[in-house]
Amino acid sequence: MGVLRLERLPAMWFRNLLVYRLTQDISLDAETLETALAEKLARPCASQEIATYGFIPPFGKGDDAPLVHVSQDFLLVAARKEERILPGSVVKDALKDKVDEIEAEQMRKVYKKERDQIKDEIVQAFLPRAFIRKSATFAAIAPKQGLILVDAASPKRAEDLLSTLREVLGSLPLRPLSVKVAPTATMTEWVKTQEAATDFYVLDECELRDTEEDGGVVRCKRQDLTSDEIQLHLSSGKLVTQLSLAWQDKLSFVLDDKMVIKRLRFEALLQDQAEQDGGDEALGQLDASFTLMMLTLVDFLPQLFEALGGEELPQAV
Repeated sequence: MGVLRLERLPAMWFRNLLVYRLTQDISLDAETLETALAEKLARPCASQEIATYGFIPPFGKGDDAPLVHVSQDFLLVAARKEERILPGSVVKDALKDKVDEIEAEQMRKVYKKERDQIKDEIVQAFLPRAFIRKSATFAAIAPKQGLILVDAASPKRAEDLLSTLREVLGSLPLRPLSVKVAPTATMTEWVKTQEAATDFYVLDECELRDTEEDGGVVRCKRQDLTSDEIQLHLSSGKLVTQLSLAWQDKLSFVLDDKMVIKRLRFEALLQDQAEQDGGDEALGQLDASFTLMMLTLVDFLPQLFEALGGEELPQAV
């Protein structure tokens, strides 16, 4: 009789990565952070609010769930955005109907200032009935490495969390991590020479862009990047602005020219190890996967920065 394999318990694996470098030593211990985050908890939108933003426990629910999860030397925090979704087309149609009604009844033109006022009134009237969307963003803090890693592909989404963190802490001196050589140059060289840096492997997806303004873009998926077709694009002057890569046998990802790591995927070997370490409880699984993820990332990221020419550090004043 076969063994029934149960579904995996929940795990904490980031899917995207924006990397920030702390530029000064600041106290980011769990106790200080817990107290600060409690000043701005997530809450539901009031009837006339378009959006709210605040911190939530990264694992677990309820008043006793900590706002900071600590594992070894790493900290995990999370924030939630709650927003009322009011389709622009609905507001536009209602505005048009109201303006048409006024112009027909009062035989006069409705100008911009009045239109804007009517639009505001329509939005306020519709808000209490609007759908509510919730989204969470996670950030891992590695104080010893001086890094904050945000699980987001959008700098705007990451900045929402970081600016709120800065607000409650009073100060958060950091900047997006940058490297000495433009990632586009390095990725183009890797595809052109068909060889990446040690422990890195070029996979089967890339984006090529013409250097001319408004130039052409070629996107390749499930493509042999060593083919003559790709080499022809490179010889004609196109540059690689996005490339799928693997590192060792532990993870794969897509790197773009802005140093955004997308579609980060930890291989089954790591996922199985975390599942084995985590035990039968959901919290144990979340903790084990977060710990293993962070241990892997603090090994991987310095190698990635070095492969891209080394981290660009700010010049001393």
